[in-house]
Amino acid sequence: MIKEKSDRRTFLAATIKGTAALSVGGILPGFSPRSYANIVGANERVNVGIMGVNNRGRALAKNFASQPNSRVVHISDVDSRASARSIEEVTKVQNSKPVDTPDFRKALEDKQLDALVIAAPDFWHAHASIMALKAGKHVYVEKPCSYDPNEGELLVKASKKYKGIIQMGNQRRSWPNIVKAIQELHAGAIGRVYFGKGWYANTRLDIGKGKETAVPSWLNYDLWQGPVPRRPYRDNLVHYNWHWFWHWGTGEAVGNGVHMLDMLRWGMGVDYPVRVTSAGGRYHFSDDWETPDTQIITWEFANKSSILWEARSCNGHGVDDIGVGVTFYGENGSLTINGNGYILYDLKGAVVKTVKEGDNMNLLDRSNPSQNLDSLHFQNFFDAIKTGAALNADIPNGHISTLLCQLGNIAWRTGDVLLTDPTNGHILNSAKGKKLWARTYEPGWELTV
Repeated sequence: MIKEKSDRRTFLAATIKGTAALSVGGILPGFSPRSYANIVGANERVNVGIMGVNNRGRALAKNFASQPNSRVVHISDVDSRASARSIEEVTKVQNSKPVDTPDFRKALEDKQLDALVIAAPDFWHAHASIMALKAGKHVYVEKPCSYDPNEGELLVKASKKYKGIIQMGNQRRSWPNIVKAIQELHAGAIGRVYFGKGWYANTRLDIGKGKETAVPSWLNYDLWQGPVPRRPYRDNLVHYNWHWFWHWGTGEAVGNGVHMLDMLRWGMGVDYPVRVTSAGGRYHFSDDWETPDTQIITWEFANKSSILWEARSCNGHGVDDIGVGVTFYGENGSLTINGNGYILYDLKGAVVKTVKEGDNMNLLDRSNPSQNLDSLHFQNFFDAIKTGAALNADIPNGHISTLLCQLGNIAWRTGDVLLTDPTNGHILNSAKGKKLWARTYEPGWELTV
């Protein structure tokens, strides 16, 4: 390991100089994982710590470990079982054992740590990101980037103040065929796009009526709650059902809607809305679930366009047999994105062009089974660190996409039609809505920049 971090970064920049990043402007960059493996030695890899290795974080840990130009050096989780499992899996992938660092703040003290990957619960995302930026680390944060709009604005401010690279896990901005689809839209393939629809369908189960009980021996529940005002432990909360409680979670809209809203905003070229409405409820089960399991949100924009998002948490039948997707509607036709593929239609619904999910996959190293579409997003993150390349999913865009979903939840929770400032998304008319712009924190956990 090169002793001085500035020397190490200079070496990395010189080594990788000229490497192209995947962006809207260039669908086929000069990057391949194999080429990185050839030119980046083991001592010049980006050292990352993973915060949260349950669910999505477990997959992220293995995926980052599989990248030829990164190494997982810290695993941090409040669940000792999850840490042990992830450390074992990562060690097998990269042939070196990461340090078990239950409190991620200790990992941030490591001078050799370059970046923190955050896959903890949503209410941790902004806090952990800002802590990492203050510690001089780069950040890869899963969606959503914040729990509420105020946190999102503080995160954007922090990214500018502390100068660290921060990429949001809107990985579809790095998937080749989605980039190509957006390029087609911007080139006028269906004329002016005036309406977009996104949807998410799943078959989630009853979470029951939880009861307060003793905290399990494997869980640091106080650290799990972190910035959130303390509440007793209950047996239907950890590790996933916190999504459905307003005190900790943000429901399907912010948890999964961000991906679809980000693509729709990108394709339609819109940012902040002027009007937001939402309807729905907890329709399927009678349990502790507080957020809607069925929800419609609409956003209207000043340029005479609108977006609709539909969520069905308890009925997995999708739209046009697609469980998760988006469709753009324009003056001359439509375009539907499904996974990493898309279909162009004319005004009468006849198929004009089909791009399959497996097309344009020459960017991946087929000899390495661990390489996948998300690897392209990670490599863009590394490029930004090493060469200053533009991020595909920077935090200002991540904040706007997250904010739109948060406004949808605020409209639902208040029952108000929200009128918003088209320059920043701030609520103009709802006193109840304004109260939900920011939350209170556990004393000592206030968020500052």
